[in-house]
This record gives sequence, structure tokens and C-alpha cells, in this order.
Amino acid sequence: MGMQPNVAAGLSYVFGWVTGLIFFLVEKQNRFVRFHAMQSILFFGGLTVINIILNVIGNFGVLWYLTFLLGWVVGIVGLVGWIVLMINGFQGKYFKLPIVGDYAEKYANQGVAGM
Repeated sequence: MGMQPNVAAGLSYVFGWVTGLIFFLVEKQNRFVRFHAMQSILFFGGLTVINIILNVIGNFGVLWYLTFLLGWVVGIVGLVGWIVLMINGFQGKYFKLPIVGDYAEKYANQGVAGM
């Protein structure tokens, strides 16, 4: 790819699932970079879907307050996750989120011959 794997891994989190998708599609060889890119896609993509669902449900009057609070929780989880994941990626650490990390590992390793 032309850049250090830790830099590519950290950058895959910068703009959430969008940069994750870019790095996943561009990087074909390095499992470390592909793992972080896929983890970015799954984590931030999941948060995006949850936010969309909360926004739709929030349009139904009584549930507005609950979805507003849940939206804040999702936002805080996203912010903390973004910081932790980016730092670990830039430091070259193979930091695996619960559940999401297992799927990221599985999908990142498909079609890759080696490091």
C-alpha cells in the first residue's frame, strides 16, 4: 500500500466506516490493516444503523425521549470507541473489540495469502 501498517490501521478509523471501507478495498495483503479496516466498518457501520433506527423510532411521539437518551449513549460509545481504536491502530496493536472483533478477524482473513 505504500505506508506503514500501523498508520494505515489508525487511519482506517478516522472517518468511521467510510475510511474503513476504503482501506479494506485498497489493502489486499496485510491482515493487520485489513482487520482494523473491517473492525472499523463493522463497529461504526453498526453504530450508524443503530442511530438510523433510533431516529425512525424517535418520530413516534412518546418514545422520543427514550430514543434521545439512547442516541446520546450510542454517541458516547462511538466517541470512546473511536479514540481507543484509533490509538491502538496507530500504536500497531491488534486490539479486538468483543463480538465485532471476531467477525472482523474472520472477514479480514478471507482471500489473504499472508502478511
